[in-house]
Amino acid sequence: MMDLLIELFSEEIPARMQPRAREDLKRLVTDGLVEAGLTYVSAGAFSTPRRLVLAVEGLTPESKSVREERKGPRTDAPEKAIEGFLRATGLTLDQLERRPEKKGEAYFAVIERPGRGAPEIVAEVLDAAIRNFPWPKSMRWGSGSLRWVRPLHSILCILTDAAGTQLVPLTVDGITAGDTTRGHRFMAPDPIRVSSFDDYAAKLLRAKVMLDPAQREAAIRQEAANLAFARGWEIVPDEGLMTELAGLVEWPVPLMGVIEQRFLDLPPEVLQTSMREHQKFLSARNPKTGRIEGYVTVANIETPDHGATILHGNQRVLAARLSDAAFFWDNDLREARAGMGDWAEGLKAVTFHAKLGSQADRVERIAALAREIAPAVGADPALAEQAARVAKLDLRSAMVGEFPELQGTMGRYYAQAAGLPDAAADAASDHYSPLGPSDEVPSAPVSVAVALADKLDTLTGFWAIDEKPTGSKDPFALRRAALGVIRLVLGNNIRLSLEELIAHGHRNLAKSLANTRELRPVDQPNYNVGYQINDATGYNEHHQEVTYNPYSDHLLGEYEGRPVGPSVSFPEKSHVGIFLGESKIFIDLLAFLHDRLKVHLRDQGIRHDIIDAVLTMPGSDDLVLVVKRAEALAAFLKTEDGTNLLQGLKRTNNILTQAEDKDGVEYSFGADPKYADTDQERALFAALDAAEPAIRAAVAAEDFPAAMSAIAALRTPVDAFFEAVQVNSDNQILRRNRLNLLSRIRETGRLIADFGRIEG
Repeated sequence: MMDLLIELFSEEIPARMQPRAREDLKRLVTDGLVEAGLTYVSAGAFSTPRRLVLAVEGLTPESKSVREERKGPRTDAPEKAIEGFLRATGLTLDQLERRPEKKGEAYFAVIERPGRGAPEIVAEVLDAAIRNFPWPKSMRWGSGSLRWVRPLHSILCILTDAAGTQLVPLTVDGITAGDTTRGHRFMAPDPIRVSSFDDYAAKLLRAKVMLDPAQREAAIRQEAANLAFARGWEIVPDEGLMTELAGLVEWPVPLMGVIEQRFLDLPPEVLQTSMREHQKFLSARNPKTGRIEGYVTVANIETPDHGATILHGNQRVLAARLSDAAFFWDNDLREARAGMGDWAEGLKAVTFHAKLGSQADRVERIAALAREIAPAVGADPALAEQAARVAKLDLRSAMVGEFPELQGTMGRYYAQAAGLPDAAADAASDHYSPLGPSDEVPSAPVSVAVALADKLDTLTGFWAIDEKPTGSKDPFALRRAALGVIRLVLGNNIRLSLEELIAHGHRNLAKSLANTRELRPVDQPNYNVGYQINDATGYNEHHQEVTYNPYSDHLLGEYEGRPVGPSVSFPEKSHVGIFLGESKIFIDLLAFLHDRLKVHLRDQGIRHDIIDAVLTMPGSDDLVLVVKRAEALAAFLKTEDGTNLLQGLKRTNNILTQAEDKDGVEYSFGADPKYADTDQERALFAALDAAEPAIRAAVAAEDFPAAMSAIAALRTPVDAFFEAVQVNSDNQILRRNRLNLLSRIRETGRLIADFGRIEG
């Protein structure tokens, strides 16, 4: 067995590209080796700013010989078919064998490939890997044709076994592979000859190069913590920056600096963001004051003055950066204390989307929707509306213009400076959350109302203009918005109708864009518009074909024989929902939310088919209700009663479906106990009479565990019925009564869920 060591030595590789490059090198080389017939025991990839390294252990010294037979065309086949077979095999006609077949004689090719040595295969595979390496960005230099992320200086490629070390014969664009590398650019620049991976790693360490990025990151973390501890400070966690720093240096030397007193009153988020984005500094916080008072910079060299010169230079650059931040902060505070009117006016010039208007239009929609949501989440409607109107104003601030990632965070500070209530200030920051699956969910009522309104307006708007996610493409982060809605609703146990909110959001959109001439459709299309009327006659839904302008507040057509237009209103005390194409926006958007809900609940162990089974029930736009049903059903199906009853219900549905298809009728009415011919039938009638009202009462009270217990009582009588009774009796009266009895079983199950959608 042999060990392979590869090093590709170049100018500095950007830190953000190194993790992917390590994986790509490992994949390209190991896949190529295996495809060529070599096997290996393990492989590990490493990187520093100037090198990509792959170490492969237990590589076989040569590939095995291969003998392959291929059947070709018949000997009397057309000449072109035979020529094509010869090209595919690389043989000549006299090298083919003729063998008898059932329908005549056919050509056969016997291809023998002798084994090849590892050096030859490695050279071939590495050459292809280097020339086809998938860098996000690459360059050419000098007169060569090779493309690499930065100029490639040397290639180290050696094979080691018990007999010693051998060079792999490889030349790429004038660079010949060897057995030498170089250490640290400044502290150990001389060539180093190596004979194995262990020898390579040890010599690099002596030459001030830590090969393993995880080792460099651990060293930075430990030394930074030590430096902070010595001053009574603590390092502000920043895992992304910590990993990036490990990719910027080969020999990490953390140094501690102090922020000037004149900058300490800047918000800590501003200090941390400015130092991270501009200078890659870790922030150090004083736990006694809660302020960021220092920083850690990571040098790539040990100096005689222990980093004093480096720190002095960094201090000068940091002062300039923080002076800019202080200037932005002071100007923004003046605007905030003046009421932020200029910022509100400025949002009119900021386009949210060409078809959805400006940010100012969007703020109006969010404010109206937040007011609607507020009662459901326990928030004051006026305060929720006020919070929504100021939540986006920091987008016009100078600080957010410089650091977009501070949007929301700065909004809280500016709202406080404007003298707004704390709830409104908190909503300015919290309404963007949750941004991801691990992000914290807001719980303050006003924050929840604004956050939900923000996300629902986004979803409703993009559904209205038919800009939905397709495949893996989601340029407007609509999946994230949908998951945010789900987590906000479930995390705060909010009972609300998404149908009503989506309808309200859609009307807000139509109203806000009503006067935008360039957005009006040229042709007025016809839509099937649904009216949901709740008046003296009860809750009814009507559909009719009318002409509807989705960017206007007006319907043109007739409603119950009366003209409907700009001067005609709907019946008093009526709730009117307008949905394009038979509620298409609502139906599609709710289905999208349900799909995201399945993904969210899958991580909690609830299967997608269980969600499908409960989504057929009334109230599927109440996500809390859906989850309560699903959790109870999932727990029930894990019991023995649940498993067996599921099989009984499936059997019921199968027999009933077959009979209805055969007879052309629906067996859904008329099961009568007086036609029961067996004790098992009579027992099942009695069990259903007891279970149905209990299930209805439990479902009405949303006590789904009690509903599951009630339906579990059907397991024994259903099993006994199927064991003792022949449903398809020759007596047509008995058969019809038994099929109607099966219909009662099915409908009783549907009081809880559509068990037919559950797999297994």
